[in-house]
Amino acid sequence: MKNGFLSDVQELRRRAREHIEKGAVTESYRGDRTKIIELLNIALATELVCVLRYKRHYYMAQGIHAEAIKSEFLEHAQEEQLHADELAERITQLGGEPDFNPDHLTGKSHSEYTEGESLLDMVREDLVAERVAIDSYMEMIQYIGDKDPTTKRILEGILAKEEEHAEDMSSILVTIDPK
Repeated sequence: MKNGFLSDVQELRRRAREHIEKGAVTESYRGDRTKIIELLNIALATELVCVLRYKRHYYMAQGIHAEAIKSEFLEHAQEEQLHADELAERITQLGGEPDFNPDHLTGKSHSEYTEGESLLDMVREDLVAERVAIDSYMEMIQYIGDKDPTTKRILEGILAKEEEHAEDMSSILVTIDPK
């Protein structure tokens, strides 16, 4: 370390030329790439299942409260798709392959694809799915710790949005079923 802070610039340049086929993954990467890619593919499957569930709920919502709730379903579907895109991008940055195979999605996803019989059922199922996602992301973030700050930051951003989605669904639930 030069000046007690940064490595020698010449050494950084030399190391950067080694294994350039690994792209963004340098020798300073401390995570278990295989395991992190596996976790990211689980998160990707979860997000894609959520997109599909929210889209179905958007199109199937009926009743007195449906119009306002439909717009929330659609917004959440779009945000879940953005999460899926972020995850797929990170998987490829780490040298992995994002798994979009429909046959694998429900098996890997932590959330379920539940259609719901009524608008109330749909909101409940979406709230359950968001709560599952919150706990799942929390566990992934804890596992990654400081070994992969970029992936951790991505997951923390998605977690914040999932918490917002849960709060939205909770507020809607209280509105349409004020027990």
